[in-house]
Amino acid sequence: MPYRNGNDEPEQPPTSVGRPRDAEREAEILNAVIGLLGEVGYDAVTFEGVARRAGASKATLYRRWKTKRDMVIAAVKAGPAQRVDSDEIDTGTLRGDLLALCARLRHSMTAADSSMPLLLLQAGLEDPDLCEEIERATGPTGSRLPNSVLDAAIRRGELPEGADPFPFEEVVGSVVLLRRLNGLSIDDSYLESLIDSVVIPALKASALTTRRLPPGIFSGHPDHRTNEEKR
Repeated sequence: MPYRNGNDEPEQPPTSVGRPRDAEREAEILNAVIGLLGEVGYDAVTFEGVARRAGASKATLYRRWKTKRDMVIAAVKAGPAQRVDSDEIDTGTLRGDLLALCARLRHSMTAADSSMPLLLLQAGLEDPDLCEEIERATGPTGSRLPNSVLDAAIRRGELPEGADPFPFEEVVGSVVLLRRLNGLSIDDSYLESLIDSVVIPALKASALTTRRLPPGIFSGHPDHRTNEEKR
């Protein structure tokens, strides 16, 4: 399912002013976006397809969003990434921060049909710009380790200087996604076990490596090149 950003519909939005936005109608349109994302993937989503699915005109869509990317971000923000808690992650401890991130990720991956976690993954793999925009628009999704969390843990002495986000961004999103797709439990007990036995020890060990660690798969900028291609 490719989610590249080369098909962003160059059509210009109409200049006419329509009726005030209706929240219920907008929700129907965004639900149509989510449905199409799951069925055909980001590349194949178009304003025309969404308008047809939602029973709306393209002019209605263009009054709300200038580009397909804007529309997709709005749909993700209103759907799987919707939450009521603060954007900031600051529980006072590294363990608490990591569990809060995992809880957000679990919410994002379980709040929609099973295709949405794949969208969030593919956004990072194929379209870093879209991935960045989703992260910016929704706040931390839990798929990445924010610099603020890492820096705070180092200041508190919970992690050594030079600790790298790679273990979190490579492991947490991947295993939560895998368990989600296979119908396995992602309850608090599981997340605590994952953080205590895998993530925190790996974050500490990351500071000991003598070479630069690669970007994690959920970092938004994974390295696709093989060692042979880099030479």
